[in-house]
Amino acid sequence: MESAVLAALASPRRQEILRLIWRDELAAGAIAAAMPDVTFGAVSLQLRTLQNAGLVVCRRDQQNRFYHANREALGPLATSLEHMWTSALWRLKLAAELEASRRGPARRCTPAPGRRARKPRRDKGSANSAAHSHVKRDREH
Repeated sequence: MESAVLAALASPRRQEILRLIWRDELAAGAIAAAMPDVTFGAVSLQLRTLQNAGLVVCRRDQQNRFYHANREALGPLATSLEHMWTSALWRLKLAAELEASRRGPARRCTPAPGRRARKPRRDKGSANSAAHSHVKRDREH
């Protein structure tokens, strides 16, 4: 198997895209909508990588691009991927890897019922904390 194919399969995002289009042809917008934590541009780059590796076939229809998996390019590995995708443990692993590779601020958890949300910590380098440290020093003298 070519190194480009193995490199393309190494990314959890590309694995998820390949899983989405394994049986059905989907528009690029539908693929991006299934992955709300990444931008359309990021999904587009991942699709291009899969296409360059020969794992995805693109069909243009006016303004839209539709993608489907090229199963033949994977040979015997295709069956292994199908078994892996049906495994609950694999889905849990994928969710953890996708969360770890997520860009941007960390997700905020909502407080449990009956509990108050914590106040955000102040930045030690902010002007406000500098003023408080001055007051603290005055009290010590």
